[in-house]
Amino acid sequence: MSTVIHTENLGKRYRLGVMNSRRLYDDVQSFFLRLRGKGEQTLQLAQDGTPIEASEKKEIWAIRGIDLEVKDGDVLGVIGRNGSGKSTLLKVLSRITAPTMGSARLRGRVASLLEVGTGFNGELTGRENIYLNGSILGMTRADIDRHYDEIVEFSGVERFLNTPVKRYSSGMFVRLAFAVAAHLDPDILIVDEVLAVGDAAFQRKCLTRISDVARQGRTILFVSHQAAAVEHLCTKGVVLDAGRLVFKGSQTEALDYYVQNLQTKKVPLSERKDRRGTGSLRITDIEFRRQGQRVESFTAGADSEVHLHFEQVQERTYQNLKVALRVGTLYDAPVFTHHNQLNGTEFTTLPRTGIFVCSIPRLPLPEGAYRLNFMISANMDYELVDAVDNAMEFHIEGGQFFSSGELPDLRSGVALIDAEWSIA
Repeated sequence: MSTVIHTENLGKRYRLGVMNSRRLYDDVQSFFLRLRGKGEQTLQLAQDGTPIEASEKKEIWAIRGIDLEVKDGDVLGVIGRNGSGKSTLLKVLSRITAPTMGSARLRGRVASLLEVGTGFNGELTGRENIYLNGSILGMTRADIDRHYDEIVEFSGVERFLNTPVKRYSSGMFVRLAFAVAAHLDPDILIVDEVLAVGDAAFQRKCLTRISDVARQGRTILFVSHQAAAVEHLCTKGVVLDAGRLVFKGSQTEALDYYVQNLQTKKVPLSERKDRRGTGSLRITDIEFRRQGQRVESFTAGADSEVHLHFEQVQERTYQNLKVALRVGTLYDAPVFTHHNQLNGTEFTTLPRTGIFVCSIPRLPLPEGAYRLNFMISANMDYELVDAVDNAMEFHIEGGQFFSSGELPDLRSGVALIDAEWSIA
C-alpha cells in the first residue's frame, strides 16, 4: 500500500496569552518561512531539547517532533489525554493551521470533521445551509446535488428544511451539520470527537457512517475519547502524550499502552472525590472472594463473589434500596449490569457498617481486563445515594468454563455461553 500521509519532525508552537490575530501572523510567517526552506532552522534547541525561544517567551509546544506514516486504507485511532495534542495534530494535517516546524505531506482529497457545524449561517434555512456548508467543506454543487437526498434523510430534519437554522434545536443543528460533512467523498477523512455530540442513537448512526467510509478503503484519522469506538472502528493506533508521539501499533495495542502507562493512577476508593450521591451511605472498599478467600483476580467459570464494604452516617431503614454493579471492558464497552432487585432481594434496615455480597455462579466472562462501577439508589424516585465510575479494575484468568478447557478471548465476545451441540 502507498503512503498517503507522511510527517517529519512536525511541530506546532503557540504563545501563551497572545490574541488570535497574533497567532494568524505567526501562521502566515511560518508559512512563508517554510516556502523558503527555513521553517526548521528558525528554532534553536537547548541541551534538554526545549526550544530556547519557547522557554524565554513563555510559549508552549502543542505538538513536537511528530514522525508519522499512514498507508492508503489505514484507519488510524489517535489516542491521548486532554491536552496531549490530538486536535492540534489534526488541525495541522487539515491545513487549518500551519506547522511551526517540520513537514506534512498528504496525497489525495482531504475532508475534515473537526468542529461540526462550522460555517453554518443561522439566518439561512436548512436547505440553504446544506449548499453553503457543503461548498465550504469542498463539495461542488454537483456533489451536493448528487448527495442531497441522502443528506436530508440522514439528518432527519426534512420537515424543517425551509426554516432558518437559528430556530433549530441543538440536536437538529448537529444532525444536519454532520449529515453534510458525512457525505463528503474524500480520499482521507479526518475526524475529531464527532461522537461527543448528539444522543446515543445519533452517535451510533455517525459511527456506522464512518465505518461505511472505512469499508470503502478510504484512509481515516479518528480521535475519540470513546475507546470502544476506537477499538471497533480502527485498525491501527498512535498515542500522544504532552505533544509527543509515544507509541505506534495496532489499535488494541495502543489502547493497552494508554491504559497501562498514561491514565491517572488510581486513588483508594475511600478517598475518591469524584463520587456522586447524597453520601448517607458510602462504599468504602471492594474485594473479590472465592471459596471464602480474598483473591486479586477471578477465574472464568468459577463461583465468585463481589464484596462491597459500606458505612452509613447513621443506621436507618431504606425503601426500595438498589445496589447495582456494572462491568465493562477497559475500553468502556458494557459487559453486564446486575442489582439486587433483579432477583427480588430487598435491603431495608442496614447496620452502621456492613458488606453487600453479590454471588456470581460460574462466572461467564472470558479472559481479559475489566472495569467495575457501582451505583446505589433509594426510595421510589431512585434518589442517588452513592456512585463511583471505574471504582476498580480487575482481571479474569483462564479457567474451566468449558469441558474442553478452551476459552475464547475477550475480542471474540464479552460473554461465555454454556451450550450443547448436536445434529437433528
